[in-house]
Amino acid sequence: MAMITALHKRHRGRYGYRRITIALRKEGMMLNHKTVRKLMKLQGLCCHVRRRKYRTWMNNGSPSSPNLLARSFRAGQSGTKWCTDVTEFRAGGEKLYLSVVQDLFNGEIIAWQMAQRPALTLTCRMLEKALKVPGRKEGLMLHSDQGWQYRTPMWRSMLAESGIIQSMSRRGNCLDNAVMENFFSHLKTEMYYCRRYESVDVLKRDIMAYISYYNHERICLRTGMSPVEYRASKEM
Repeated sequence: MAMITALHKRHRGRYGYRRITIALRKEGMMLNHKTVRKLMKLQGLCCHVRRRKYRTWMNNGSPSSPNLLARSFRAGQSGTKWCTDVTEFRAGGEKLYLSVVQDLFNGEIIAWQMAQRPALTLTCRMLEKALKVPGRKEGLMLHSDQGWQYRTPMWRSMLAESGIIQSMSRRGNCLDNAVMENFFSHLKTEMYYCRRYESVDVLKRDIMAYISYYNHERICLRTGMSPVEYRASKEM
């Protein structure tokens, strides 16, 4: 079917049969997901396979915080539960690190920062951006893994001064921060692994474009809308 092929091309192979089904229904074509899967298979259309992520844990003797989030990845309103993490990229023999904060209410990436060194300034500058986003609620919780950045006095003081509750994954339990694992996996599979990057500047440009796409266009299976669309629907 031409519409399926067009949607697959428009989203650059990032959509599997479930998201294609939702996108088709938005266009008024009420096809069963099994039918869409069959048609995509016949046309040789498939989404990309995801890979594993960069690890940030380092034993520097700093204490961790309890896992207060406890894998409760749903939030009833924006600005109540955030998650954060850092991931690594390579381009032309150089490295690039991306730090983001995601709102668990709608999955929107609300702040991000990139740098070529995984220094503390990377995460702190990203947090400064997140703190400027309107709509933070009293008792906001920010969850991370046990990366060394999140155990430093600087990071902890920034949270405390902003009235933010810190939560951390248990050591060796990547599922405790599964939403961040999931976002980075999509980012790398749907963008980064699709081409060979020789320039950090080009990589930065494409990461920023993907985050915009993820926030404003990419359908979330749970809501049937993009993160921004879902937030807007709840603010009406």
